[in-house]
Amino acid sequence: MKIIKQKSVSDFKPDPYVATLLNCAVWVFYGMPFVHPDSTLVWTINGAGFIIETVYTTIFILYSPGSKRKRIFIILAIEAAFFAVVVLVNMLAFHTTKTRTLVVGIICIVFNILMYASPLTVMKMVIKTKSVKYMPFYLSLANFLNGIVWLIYSLLKFDINILIPNGLGALSGLVQLILYATFYKTTRWEDDEEDINSRSEVQLSNV
Repeated sequence: MKIIKQKSVSDFKPDPYVATLLNCAVWVFYGMPFVHPDSTLVWTINGAGFIIETVYTTIFILYSPGSKRKRIFIILAIEAAFFAVVVLVNMLAFHTTKTRTLVVGIICIVFNILMYASPLTVMKMVIKTKSVKYMPFYLSLANFLNGIVWLIYSLLKFDINILIPNGLGALSGLVQLILYATFYKTTRWEDDEEDINSRSEVQLSNV
């Protein structure tokens, strides 16, 4: 909402969105009956997540400057190529759900950890600037709750591939929330209004 209101991504980073996009894609593949049977919740929930992240990424692209937009397109192209390779190799080289579950499960663990680690760049900025302006609270809260819910699910299903990354994800989300609570009072929220006003003045002067 803030990006749409300002018509600019400012210093927001695309890392969490593009990382989550690929993460949802590999988990949808993992949940398919020909990879890991009886995982309807895995592919349906991550399928919904993929759609939501596609919307977020599209908004980010629309309001990004040319250089940042080009970088996002390159990352998305690499992710698409990688996902295609993963699907083709698993479907052609492995012929049992047990083997496919093992291979795709390892890939899911890696990318799920990357997804939860992607806010590290933002967390570094928060500590450096003592400001949480560019670390959305609801995204941090969602990461924490998402990790907790999937952690509980993995314990019920005894699925180690879901347990490991989401345990780390819950911890990552908790750290983000602690940072938010720590640096909330030192954040200069009025800078947002100054940015909007200065941008409006520039647009008027161009008219």
